[in-house]
Amino acid sequence: MRIQSTDQIGVCSWSLQATGPRDLAEKVAALGLKKVQLGLTPHRGDQGAWDGVQEILAESGISIVSGMYSTVGEDYTTPETIRRTGGVVPDAHWDENLQLAHATAAIAKAMGLTGANAHAGFLPHDAADPDFEKLCGRVVTLAEVFGAGGVTLLLETGQESAPTLLAFLDELKQRGVKNVAVNFDPANMILYDMDNPIEALRLLVPHVRQVHVKDAKRTAVKGQWGEEVVVGTGEVDWVAFVRILAEAGFDGGYIFEREAGDDRIGDIAKGIAALGAAMKVVAG
Repeated sequence: MRIQSTDQIGVCSWSLQATGPRDLAEKVAALGLKKVQLGLTPHRGDQGAWDGVQEILAESGISIVSGMYSTVGEDYTTPETIRRTGGVVPDAHWDENLQLAHATAAIAKAMGLTGANAHAGFLPHDAADPDFEKLCGRVVTLAEVFGAGGVTLLLETGQESAPTLLAFLDELKQRGVKNVAVNFDPANMILYDMDNPIEALRLLVPHVRQVHVKDAKRTAVKGQWGEEVVVGTGEVDWVAFVRILAEAGFDGGYIFEREAGDDRIGDIAKGIAALGAAMKVVAG
């Protein structure tokens, strides 16, 4: 077992709704954190990487631990709209998203990052599905683009079940892809009403290189979104979550992602306290 530490905690830049690098540095510092996952492209209202951001964050002792590659054309209105438009699934945006991948990978390489998140899109549950081969081929291409700069592509969880993602990762491995791993987001499993996050983590943990710390409550109406809530007030069992990672020797980042609410810093601060308490329980 590896003791999990609050030193592993960071925050997603887009969650803080910063107006620029100095505003971002101030907000991260207000949370008492030293690690950031940086949006390298526009994401959830965030403008993406700014000029000089790495140096400005470094002045405050804050390091960028990973990046985020986002795709164009995504529509999160409902789970069904994102199923059609998410990630690199839509043919209409593939050329543009590939160009964006090249640009994002260049930024990540220049910053010396070793990991960048991506939503591939809804993975087909059946390998015989015609879309499986298309999507697999596109993820292989993305892996090659990022791999050329020494960057591992971190696939986000939630838009498919853990067994489906595991089978997809196995297929990539058979094709010789070595730089694709998992960014595990337990809340996405709940928000998409796709899987049990604790059971999913047990299955996927050998592939997990980073986690998003986010909490949620499952929808009562099939086909509608669940509700994102402050970490520690939702359905994720954080003690079990941390224990699985500790037993696996996890040494990656616990990156807070808050995409709802009007008091992001206040909400994340409460979540940091809840996660820290869970870490203490697991450490004994």
